[in-house]
Amino acid sequence: MFNKLKDKLSGFKKSLGNTIDEKAVPIEETASIEEPGVHVDAKPIAEDTRESEIKPEKKVGFAQKAKALVFEREVFLNESDLEDPLWELEMALLESDLAVSVAEAIVESVKTELVGTSKKIGRNTGNIVEQALKNAIYNVMSANIFDFDEFIKNAPKPVNVVFIGINGTGKTTSIAKLSKRLKDMDYSVVIAAGDTFRAGAIDQIAIHAERVGVKLIKQQEGSDPAAVVYDAVQYAKGHGVDVVLSDTAGRMHTNVNLMAQLQKVCRVTPPDLLIFVDEAVAGNDAVERASQFNDAIPIDGSILTKTDADAKGGSAISIAYITGKPILFLGMGQGYDDLQKFDPEWFVNQLFE
Repeated sequence: MFNKLKDKLSGFKKSLGNTIDEKAVPIEETASIEEPGVHVDAKPIAEDTRESEIKPEKKVGFAQKAKALVFEREVFLNESDLEDPLWELEMALLESDLAVSVAEAIVESVKTELVGTSKKIGRNTGNIVEQALKNAIYNVMSANIFDFDEFIKNAPKPVNVVFIGINGTGKTTSIAKLSKRLKDMDYSVVIAAGDTFRAGAIDQIAIHAERVGVKLIKQQEGSDPAAVVYDAVQYAKGHGVDVVLSDTAGRMHTNVNLMAQLQKVCRVTPPDLLIFVDEAVAGNDAVERASQFNDAIPIDGSILTKTDADAKGGSAISIAYITGKPILFLGMGQGYDDLQKFDPEWFVNQLFE
């Protein structure tokens, strides 16, 4: 998972790590550093100089740089030091299916953290680079955190969750997985078979509902999906059901008739959550579709399927940033239990294993 992006991030760490090694001058290798009016002897720092010692992240002048390089094993990076490595990083991110604006945001964050400040070096210079990368990617991914479980717990019942997206991206399977997850958390669930457009869609979700053990509300193929979702919510209200998971037909945002149909579904029975579903392996296509759906009918969050097969990871990093809406879950396999609650810290750590 994410192997291609891992390799590219590793290459950036190595490149910039070499730059840091070249910039840092160990005490035993430098007797003195001089500039007109400035003289620094390679002697142990006296006790009375402690108050003037350089602290990490503080802007400094030449004399302080000299002292830090010689005595404290710190490195100071100028913008010119990072120009080539950051260009390589941006290209690597773009090749890993990150949207342009997201790649630029990550590069700028790394640059801001590293340029013009003192950094103490341990044995591994790559740690400095890795931490800057982790911080940048985490900040992009965690800008919009939403706790689905907490929302379901506190929301008035029944909670109506509507799923949207294009054909074949795993909406129906995600509904089945989420049904199983909610049942395991002791919530009662009913599914609305709102995809009345695609041949066989009702039969498909009926099989899932039976296997998971939840009630299915359906009508005949070609029925008004708004009526199906309405019936499901009314059933839930009458039978004390906690959550309604409403399937809808796959559609592109450019299909005027189907988008009007979806808007009607949301108007007749306003959803508490509108979730966009797409494949992580679709990369930038998934990011673009999420953005376009969000523009047409604002979503509340996303589920990315087939994340376990994603070699790049770009769509997962980009979607939340582009739409301004959180990623809720990741599909990690074919089983009903293979739905993982999204955790940006876990995701970032996967990139540096």
